[in-house]
Amino acid sequence: MKLLLVEDDPLLGDGLRASLGKAGFIVSWVRDGKTALGLLETEEFTIMVLDIGLPVMSGMEVLREVRARGDTLPILMLTARDTTRDKVLSLDRGADDYLVKTADMEELIARLRSLVRRSGRGGVSLCSGELTLDLVSHCVTRQGKTVAMSSREFILLRALMEGIGRVLTRNQLEAALYGWNRDVDSNAIEVHIHNLRLKLGAGSIKTVRGVGYTIAKAAA
Repeated sequence: MKLLLVEDDPLLGDGLRASLGKAGFIVSWVRDGKTALGLLETEEFTIMVLDIGLPVMSGMEVLREVRARGDTLPILMLTARDTTRDKVLSLDRGADDYLVKTADMEELIARLRSLVRRSGRGGVSLCSGELTLDLVSHCVTRQGKTVAMSSREFILLRALMEGIGRVLTRNQLEAALYGWNRDVDSNAIEVHIHNLRLKLGAGSIKTVRGVGYTIAKAAA
């Protein structure tokens, strides 16, 4: 489940990215509304967590623009203020849920999963030929046998399988693993890809030279 996190506070954003990543979401974190809108034009997401109090372009403005496009992406609004007016405005303008930033992380995760279920955008597993990735148990199997994965290997494989048939760039894979606006070791993606190939087979992940990586669609 690909989640777009829009939060300008660096400490809160980093904490949310880490916690949501551990809960099974592939998190892309951006810190302003304009970047979020641009990303929505090029990437497909399962759900968005949107801070109301953003600089330059407020979360309310982002929400209005997303709905004006006809985009039905589930959106949960975050705010530092526990006011009825903010809640009413958010829901009236098309938000699917609303939560105060002081809420427990488990509650946020539960609400997000509920929104995903109601939207019908979340699947239980991803499959490609003899390879299956279970989104609930975080289990990967190949030819019916369990394949041990680190958390980052799982996230990277999941991103590739959710984009099956498409080539994902190095930047897109880095965003899935570490979030946007975050320094990453220059060869981190290559190391994880190498390890995945050792576990899944040399031909499991294809390199498209000068572009990125892909898992090809299984033959019918």
